Amino acid sequence: MSKTPILNTPLPFDELAEAIRGRRSVYGYISGLRLDRAAPGEAWSSLPYRPVFVGDSETGVLHGGVVTAMLDESCGMAVQLALDGTRAIATLDLRIDYQKPATPGLDIKAHSFCSRVTRSIAFVRSTAYQESEDDPVATATACFMIGANRTNMLKDRPMEDRALPTLEAPEDPTGPFAQSPFARCLGIRIGEDGTLVMPFSPRIIGNPILPAIHGGMTGAFLETTAIVGVTRELGVSPPKPIGLTINYLRSGRALDSYANVSIVKQGRRVVAFEAQAWQDDRTRPIASAFGHFMLRQTPGVDEE
Repeated sequence: MSKTPILNTPLPFDELAEAIRGRRSVYGYISGLRLDRAAPGEAWSSLPYRPVFVGDSETGVLHGGVVTAMLDESCGMAVQLALDGTRAIATLDLRIDYQKPATPGLDIKAHSFCSRVTRSIAFVRSTAYQESEDDPVATATACFMIGANRTNMLKDRPMEDRALPTLEAPEDPTGPFAQSPFARCLGIRIGEDGTLVMPFSPRIIGNPILPAIHGGMTGAFLETTAIVGVTRELGVSPPKPIGLTINYLRSGRALDSYANVSIVKQGRRVVAFEAQAWQDDRTRPIASAFGHFMLRQTPGVDEE
Protein backbone atom coordinates (compact mmCIF):
# COMPACT_ATOMS: atom_id res chain seq x y z
CA MET A 1 0.00 0.00 0.00
CA SER A 2 1.39 3.40 -0.91
CA LYS A 3 1.64 6.08 1.73
CA THR A 4 1.43 9.82 1.42
CA PRO A 5 5.01 11.10 1.41
CA ILE A 6 6.12 13.23 4.34
CA LEU A 7 7.65 16.52 3.33
CA ASN A 8 11.03 17.03 4.97
CA THR A 9 11.80 20.56 3.89
CA PRO A 10 12.70 22.70 6.94
CA LEU A 11 10.46 25.69 7.56
CA PRO A 12 11.87 29.20 8.04
CA PHE A 13 11.26 30.27 11.64
CA ASP A 14 8.46 32.76 10.89
CA GLU A 15 6.62 30.12 8.84
CA LEU A 16 7.22 27.55 11.57
CA ALA A 17 5.68 29.82 14.24
CA GLU A 18 2.70 30.56 12.00
CA ALA A 19 2.17 26.85 11.33
CA ILE A 20 2.21 26.13 15.08
CA ARG A 21 -0.37 28.89 15.66
CA GLY A 22 -2.74 27.41 13.09
CA ARG A 23 -2.13 23.67 13.37
CA ARG A 24 -2.33 22.89 17.05
CA SER A 25 -4.09 19.90 18.56
CA VAL A 26 -7.87 19.75 18.23
CA TYR A 27 -8.31 20.22 21.98
CA GLY A 28 -5.77 23.04 22.02
CA TYR A 29 -7.66 24.83 19.28
CA ILE A 30 -11.16 24.55 20.74
CA SER A 31 -9.92 25.34 24.27
CA GLY A 32 -8.84 28.76 23.04
CA LEU A 33 -5.13 28.25 23.76
CA ARG A 34 -3.10 30.87 21.92
CA LEU A 35 0.57 31.14 21.00
CA ASP A 36 1.17 34.78 21.86
CA ARG A 37 4.90 35.02 21.25
CA ALA A 38 7.56 32.74 19.80
CA ALA A 39 11.33 32.51 19.84
CA PRO A 40 13.62 29.61 18.92
CA GLY A 41 12.86 26.91 21.51
CA GLU A 42 10.64 29.24 23.52
CA ALA A 43 6.86 29.77 23.63
CA TRP A 44 4.60 32.19 25.48
CA SER A 45 0.96 31.10 25.44
CA SER A 46 -2.34 32.00 27.10
CA LEU A 47 -5.63 30.29 27.87
CA PRO A 48 -8.82 32.29 28.53
CA TYR A 49 -10.79 31.53 31.67
CA ARG A 50 -14.01 29.67 30.86
CA PRO A 51 -16.65 28.28 33.23
CA VAL A 52 -16.33 24.86 31.58
CA PHE A 53 -12.73 24.64 32.87
CA VAL A 54 -13.80 24.78 36.52
CA GLY A 55 -13.01 21.82 38.74
CA ASP A 56 -15.04 22.93 41.78
CA SER A 57 -18.17 25.01 41.20
CA GLU A 58 -18.22 26.20 44.81
CA THR A 59 -14.85 27.96 44.50
CA GLY A 60 -14.61 28.56 40.75
CA VAL A 61 -11.05 27.18 40.78
CA LEU A 62 -9.86 25.57 37.56
CA HIS A 63 -9.56 21.79 37.29
CA GLY A 64 -5.95 20.70 37.60
CA GLY A 65 -6.33 18.83 34.32
CA VAL A 66 -6.89 22.11 32.48
CA VAL A 67 -3.51 23.35 33.71
CA THR A 68 -1.91 19.99 32.86
CA ALA A 69 -3.28 20.06 29.30
CA MET A 70 -2.15 23.65 28.79
CA LEU A 71 1.37 22.95 30.03
CA ASP A 72 1.61 19.79 27.93
CA GLU A 73 0.68 21.65 24.75
CA SER A 74 2.76 24.72 25.59
CA CYS A 75 5.81 22.52 26.17
CA GLY A 76 5.14 20.87 22.83
CA MET A 77 5.09 24.28 21.15
CA ALA A 78 8.49 25.11 22.62
CA VAL A 79 9.91 21.82 21.33
CA GLN A 80 8.55 22.43 17.83
CA LEU A 81 10.03 25.93 17.93
CA ALA A 82 13.40 24.36 18.68
CA LEU A 83 13.11 22.08 15.63
CA ASP A 84 12.53 22.77 11.94
CA GLY A 85 8.97 21.59 11.38
CA THR A 86 9.87 18.28 9.72
CA ARG A 87 9.39 15.85 12.61
CA ALA A 88 6.53 14.68 14.78
CA ILE A 89 6.85 14.85 18.55
CA ALA A 90 5.12 13.05 21.42
CA THR A 91 5.20 13.54 25.18
CA LEU A 92 7.17 10.86 27.02
CA ASP A 93 6.66 12.16 30.53
CA LEU A 94 5.32 15.26 32.20
CA ARG A 95 5.73 16.35 35.80
CA ILE A 96 3.42 19.03 37.21
CA ASP A 97 3.98 20.77 40.55
CA TYR A 98 0.95 22.76 41.66
CA GLN A 99 2.12 25.90 43.46
CA LYS A 100 -1.27 27.45 44.24
CA PRO A 101 -4.88 27.41 42.98
CA ALA A 102 -5.56 29.58 39.95
CA THR A 103 -7.58 32.72 40.73
CA PRO A 104 -11.11 32.30 39.31
CA GLY A 105 -11.94 34.58 36.40
CA LEU A 106 -8.36 35.24 35.28
CA ASP A 107 -6.69 33.89 32.16
CA ILE A 108 -3.72 31.56 32.57
CA LYS A 109 -0.43 32.15 30.79
CA ALA A 110 2.52 29.84 30.24
CA HIS A 111 6.17 30.36 29.38
CA SER A 112 7.86 27.22 28.08
CA PHE A 113 11.54 26.77 27.27
CA CYS A 114 13.16 23.85 25.45
CA SER A 115 16.53 23.62 27.17
CA ARG A 116 18.13 20.78 25.18
CA VAL A 117 17.49 18.73 22.05
CA THR A 118 19.27 15.47 21.26
CA ARG A 119 18.75 13.26 18.21
CA SER A 120 15.71 11.60 19.79
CA ILE A 121 14.72 13.52 22.95
CA ALA A 122 13.84 17.12 23.83
CA PHE A 123 13.84 18.49 27.39
CA VAL A 124 11.46 21.27 28.39
CA ARG A 125 10.46 23.28 31.43
CA SER A 126 7.44 25.53 31.78
CA THR A 127 5.72 27.91 34.17
CA ALA A 128 1.99 28.59 34.32
CA TYR A 129 0.96 31.88 35.91
CA GLN A 130 -1.69 34.56 35.85
CA GLU A 131 -0.41 38.02 36.76
CA SER A 132 3.33 37.41 37.12
CA GLU A 133 5.68 34.62 36.11
CA ASP A 134 7.37 35.12 39.49
CA ASP A 135 4.14 33.98 41.16
CA PRO A 136 3.40 30.66 39.42
CA VAL A 137 0.23 28.62 39.53
CA ALA A 138 2.18 25.53 38.47
CA THR A 139 5.54 24.52 37.08
CA ALA A 140 6.35 21.63 34.78
CA THR A 141 9.22 19.64 33.34
CA ALA A 142 8.79 17.30 30.39
CA CYS A 143 10.55 15.04 27.94
CA PHE A 144 9.39 14.66 24.33
CA MET A 145 10.30 12.04 21.76
CA ILE A 146 11.39 13.47 18.40
CA GLY A 147 10.28 11.62 15.28
CA ALA A 148 7.66 9.79 17.31
CA ASN A 149 5.62 8.72 14.28
CA ARG A 150 5.25 9.29 10.53
CA THR A 151 2.74 12.12 10.81
CA ASN A 152 3.54 15.81 10.62
CA MET A 153 0.80 18.04 11.98
CA LEU A 154 2.59 21.16 10.78
CA LYS A 155 2.49 20.09 7.11
CA ASP A 156 0.04 17.24 6.68
CA ARG A 157 -3.12 19.08 7.67
CA PRO A 158 -4.65 22.44 6.70
CA MET A 159 -4.90 25.45 8.97
CA GLU A 160 -7.99 25.23 11.18
CA ASP A 161 -10.88 26.70 9.22
CA ARG A 162 -13.59 24.13 9.80
CA ALA A 163 -16.29 23.79 12.43
CA LEU A 164 -14.96 22.00 15.50
CA PRO A 165 -16.83 20.55 18.50
CA THR A 166 -17.47 22.92 21.36
CA LEU A 167 -16.56 22.46 25.00
CA GLU A 168 -19.72 22.07 27.03
CA ALA A 169 -20.48 20.62 30.46
CA PRO A 170 -23.90 18.92 30.53
CA GLU A 171 -25.77 19.51 33.76
CA ASP A 172 -25.90 16.51 36.10
CA PRO A 173 -26.97 17.79 39.53
CA THR A 174 -27.16 14.33 41.12
CA GLY A 175 -24.09 12.77 39.53
CA PRO A 176 -20.65 12.28 41.12
CA PHE A 177 -19.25 15.23 39.13
CA ALA A 178 -22.05 17.69 39.85
CA GLN A 179 -19.48 20.21 41.14
CA SER A 180 -16.88 19.59 38.41
CA PRO A 181 -17.84 21.07 35.03
CA PHE A 182 -14.56 20.00 33.40
CA ALA A 183 -15.02 16.36 34.40
CA ARG A 184 -18.55 16.51 32.96
CA CYS A 185 -17.17 18.13 29.81
CA LEU A 186 -14.87 15.14 29.32
CA GLY A 187 -17.81 12.81 29.90
CA ILE A 188 -16.03 10.99 32.73
CA ARG A 189 -18.24 8.52 34.55
CA ILE A 190 -17.85 5.81 37.18
CA GLY A 191 -18.34 2.28 35.86
CA GLU A 192 -20.18 -0.52 37.61
CA ASP A 193 -16.96 -1.96 39.07
CA GLY A 194 -15.77 1.43 40.31
CA THR A 195 -13.39 1.93 37.40
CA LEU A 196 -13.56 5.38 35.84
CA VAL A 197 -14.39 5.72 32.15
CA MET A 198 -13.57 8.56 29.74
CA PRO A 199 -15.49 8.03 26.48
CA PHE A 200 -13.71 8.94 23.27
CA SER A 201 -14.83 12.24 21.79
CA PRO A 202 -13.52 14.42 18.95
CA ARG A 203 -12.89 17.25 21.42
CA ILE A 204 -10.19 15.32 23.31
CA ILE A 205 -8.08 14.64 20.22
CA GLY A 206 -4.47 15.74 20.22
CA ASN A 207 -3.06 14.50 16.91
CA PRO A 208 -5.97 14.45 14.40
CA ILE A 209 -3.99 12.55 11.76
CA LEU A 210 -3.57 9.32 13.76
CA PRO A 211 -5.99 10.23 15.53
CA ALA A 212 -4.71 10.16 19.11
CA ILE A 213 -6.05 11.45 22.41
CA HIS A 214 -4.39 14.63 23.72
CA GLY A 215 -1.81 13.78 26.39
CA GLY A 216 -3.21 16.51 28.59
CA MET A 217 -6.65 14.89 28.44
CA THR A 218 -5.17 11.59 29.54
CA GLY A 219 -3.43 13.45 32.39
CA ALA A 220 -6.69 15.14 33.37
CA PHE A 221 -8.43 11.75 33.36
CA LEU A 222 -5.77 10.17 35.58
CA GLU A 223 -5.89 13.09 38.02
CA THR A 224 -9.69 12.92 38.22
CA THR A 225 -9.48 9.17 38.77
CA ALA A 226 -7.01 9.69 41.61
CA ILE A 227 -9.14 12.35 43.30
CA VAL A 228 -12.29 10.22 43.09
CA GLY A 229 -10.51 7.06 44.24
CA VAL A 230 -8.72 8.65 47.19
CA THR A 231 -11.88 10.45 48.30
CA ARG A 232 -13.91 7.24 48.12
CA GLU A 233 -11.35 4.92 49.74
CA LEU A 234 -10.40 7.21 52.63
CA GLY A 235 -13.85 8.70 53.15
CA VAL A 236 -12.47 12.26 53.07
CA SER A 237 -13.22 15.50 51.28
CA PRO A 238 -11.66 15.81 47.81
CA PRO A 239 -7.91 16.32 48.33
CA LYS A 240 -5.74 19.08 46.88
CA PRO A 241 -3.19 18.11 44.18
CA ILE A 242 0.45 18.74 45.11
CA GLY A 243 2.34 17.11 42.27
CA LEU A 244 1.74 14.66 39.46
CA THR A 245 4.12 12.79 37.16
CA ILE A 246 2.58 11.23 34.05
CA ASN A 247 4.36 8.59 31.99
CA TYR A 248 2.98 8.15 28.48
CA LEU A 249 3.40 4.52 27.45
CA ARG A 250 1.60 4.41 24.10
CA SER A 251 -0.82 6.52 22.06
CA GLY A 252 -4.38 6.77 23.27
CA ARG A 253 -6.43 5.71 20.24
CA ALA A 254 -9.97 6.66 19.23
CA LEU A 255 -11.41 4.37 21.90
CA ASP A 256 -12.92 4.75 25.36
CA SER A 257 -10.34 4.90 28.14
CA TYR A 258 -10.48 3.33 31.61
CA ALA A 259 -8.52 4.08 34.77
CA ASN A 260 -8.13 3.10 38.40
CA VAL A 261 -5.99 4.24 41.31
CA SER A 262 -4.25 2.67 44.28
CA ILE A 263 -2.94 4.35 47.42
CA VAL A 264 0.81 3.85 47.85
CA LYS A 265 1.18 5.55 51.25
CA GLN A 266 -1.11 7.51 53.51
CA GLY A 267 0.05 10.02 56.10
CA ARG A 268 -1.93 12.41 58.28
CA ARG A 269 -1.77 15.21 55.73
CA VAL A 270 -0.34 13.72 52.53
CA VAL A 271 -1.29 10.66 50.49
CA ALA A 272 0.80 9.13 47.70
CA PHE A 273 -1.06 7.41 44.87
CA GLU A 274 -0.51 5.61 41.59
CA ALA A 275 -3.04 5.60 38.76
CA GLN A 276 -3.15 3.75 35.47
CA ALA A 277 -5.16 4.22 32.27
CA TRP A 278 -5.82 1.67 29.53
CA GLN A 279 -8.19 1.10 26.63
CA ASP A 280 -9.07 -2.30 25.13
CA ASP A 281 -6.41 -4.25 27.05
CA ARG A 282 -5.87 -3.67 30.75
CA THR A 283 -2.44 -5.31 30.55
CA ARG A 284 -1.29 -2.69 28.02
CA PRO A 285 -1.74 0.70 29.76
CA ILE A 286 -1.56 3.88 27.71
CA ALA A 287 -0.33 5.98 30.65
CA SER A 288 0.45 5.84 34.35
CA ALA A 289 0.72 8.57 36.95
CA PHE A 290 2.30 8.89 40.37
CA GLY A 291 1.59 11.82 42.63
CA HIS A 292 0.76 13.32 45.99
CA PHE A 293 -2.39 14.91 47.36
CA MET A 294 -2.79 17.11 50.42
CA LEU A 295 -5.64 15.90 52.60
CA ARG A 296 -7.94 18.40 54.23
CA GLN A 297 -6.42 19.27 57.60
CA THR A 298 -8.14 17.95 60.70
CA PRO A 299 -8.02 20.41 63.63
CA GLY A 300 -5.65 19.34 66.38
CA VAL A 301 -3.76 16.80 64.23
CA ASP A 302 -0.09 17.41 63.48
CA GLU A 303 1.30 16.98 59.97
CA GLU A 304 3.33 13.83 59.28
